[in-house]
Amino acid sequence: MYIFICALCINGLYGSSAFFPGLLTNLLYNVYTISYNFCILQIFCLYVYVNLEMSILTVMAFDRYVCICNPLRYNIIMSQPMAYKLLAAACCYSVSIMIIHIMLTVRLPLCGTVILKIYCDNWSVVRLSCIDTSINNIFGLFLSFCTQIIMLSLILFSYIYILRACSKASQEVISKAMNTCVPQLITTINFVTNVLFEVFFYRYVSSIVPYEVRTFISVYGLLVSFILNPLIYGLKMTELRERIFKLFKLNRISLQNHC
Repeated sequence: MYIFICALCINGLYGSSAFFPGLLTNLLYNVYTISYNFCILQIFCLYVYVNLEMSILTVMAFDRYVCICNPLRYNIIMSQPMAYKLLAAACCYSVSIMIIHIMLTVRLPLCGTVILKIYCDNWSVVRLSCIDTSINNIFGLFLSFCTQIIMLSLILFSYIYILRACSKASQEVISKAMNTCVPQLITTINFVTNVLFEVFFYRYVSSIVPYEVRTFISVYGLLVSFILNPLIYGLKMTELRERIFKLFKLNRISLQNHC
């Protein structure tokens, strides 16, 4: 479980490095332009972050399912080598699928230069194209289906079986299960809600959603996830919270002794 939480935090650091430098540059220097190459790079990094985040959340849901529904086989099924293999598969999937996505985008000649967002996203660039973009649209929907719908279904099925198992267990077991599952559910619901809005509402019904609302939700989806995950897992999980407090206490004692 801690291996996956660590991977989630590292992915958050990676995603924030693709989003915040450009945003801070715009705010500090009042510059609202971006080069085409950097725009493509930002798209690649942000989309890899989104796909990898969803993949890690899916693996974490499977990990909790095995732990709660098959506890006697947990150390066999979810060994450390298996955890690293699952994370490696998630990384390979996220990177490879985005390489294809970017290759389909960079082939398009552009007739416009204005993106109605504060960061680059693939659909905003595709909409500026002068030629037919049906292939991009089909592949984008396919990618969204694989990453969001299928993985979300796997997460939901995992937690349905977890709830069924908890309904037959004691109150102590239910309390321990909820202590680890609730943070993941909050993270998943927050993340998936924003991604689905970006994918479907922005692409198909953006005309009925005010520009200010679209901008707020776009920023919220990226900004809050980076802040929410450390808070949820750092404060909700007892073992992690105790280790953090112990670490700060040791550092404080060490500093006082040094002084």
